[in-house]
Amino acid sequence: MLLSVVIVNYNVKFYLAQCLWALQQTCSVASMEIIVVDNHSTDGSIDFLKQRFPNVRFILCQHNLGFAKANNIGIRQSQGEYVLLLNPDTFVGEHTLADALAFMQTHPQAGCAGFRMRKADGSVAMESRRGIPTPLTAAYKMIGLHRLFPHHHHFAHYYLGHLPWNEAAQIEVVSGACMLLRRKALLQVGLLDEDYFMYGEDIELSYQLLRCGWQNWYLPLDILHYKGKSTAHTSFRYVHVFYKAMLIFLRKHYARITWVIRLPIQLLILAKACIAMLQTARHYISKYFNLFPAKREQKCYLFIGKKDMIAECKMFATANALHAQFIEQSADAPYIEVIDSKNESKKQVIVVYDTQCFTYDTILQQMHRLQQLGYMLGTFSNHILLTQDEAMSTI
Repeated sequence: MLLSVVIVNYNVKFYLAQCLWALQQTCSVASMEIIVVDNHSTDGSIDFLKQRFPNVRFILCQHNLGFAKANNIGIRQSQGEYVLLLNPDTFVGEHTLADALAFMQTHPQAGCAGFRMRKADGSVAMESRRGIPTPLTAAYKMIGLHRLFPHHHHFAHYYLGHLPWNEAAQIEVVSGACMLLRRKALLQVGLLDEDYFMYGEDIELSYQLLRCGWQNWYLPLDILHYKGKSTAHTSFRYVHVFYKAMLIFLRKHYARITWVIRLPIQLLILAKACIAMLQTARHYISKYFNLFPAKREQKCYLFIGKKDMIAECKMFATANALHAQFIEQSADAPYIEVIDSKNESKKQVIVVYDTQCFTYDTILQQMHRLQQLGYMLGTFSNHILLTQDEAMSTI
């Protein structure tokens, strides 16, 4: 077995369905198995997915075990020479994995490789490559110096802002959202550290790989990541869990540093958590008492695809009062020009591609253009409409 794909799912069945459909279109990978570890979902994920993906192996956990422990369960039951840890709210292109595996096979010291993750607005996720969060690097990030000096070698080291996005490069930390690992290296470091429940385990694993003499690489191969559907990055829960993971890492590897350095970092983490808690409380109080009614941004859906998709989406849009436009196209049509001509100022435009018409590689190739136009990506696959904020069945 050449490749084992391990995916941990928790209540995102529609996003996972698209992730699996994309994986099934993968080209030029000699042998591949897909293992889904379900962390006790309550949205009917397993019943929904099992009948649609009979060749996928599903492992059901009786409790939410966290990201690290659930991944380790899947890894121990996998057989591939390489292991891909993949988030369920992602999709890869048809040739992405073959290109990444070819790189790993020609770079025998590469223990791990990460990808260029695109968000739904076409922008590159900064988490695609990172540096080790040493006390100083962590402090620079928390006080925002990486934003003021985005390309500085030291101040922006957390996101390695000095490196170009279009070139492969050795990095320190690979994102756990899409992490290709050599099994030999993974077994040498002892799998993922289960002291981390969510966030931080990818930093720990990357750090251990470097300590064992392996290389971590960033590859400019695009994937889409809807980026944390289960947790908003401004929420108290995210800040609490993320910075708690950072504290675990600092305690594990920098326990001997003087309190003069450690205490300010801990105070910064506490301050971040308190600010997030106040923002969360303000949001819910405002919502409950309708103190600051938000002006909802109008959405315009631009559906592009084959005749059958257009007919189904027209019915769905009418039934759900969606402001929508429809363009029937074949796979080789110049759809970028069509998008340009349909620009809707003052509305959030969501371009919904028919994945039965366009390949995932083709869709990913449009992400930079969508970013330039200020559009968001949506996809339509097997009666499921997905956007950054919505997952809906059209039947």
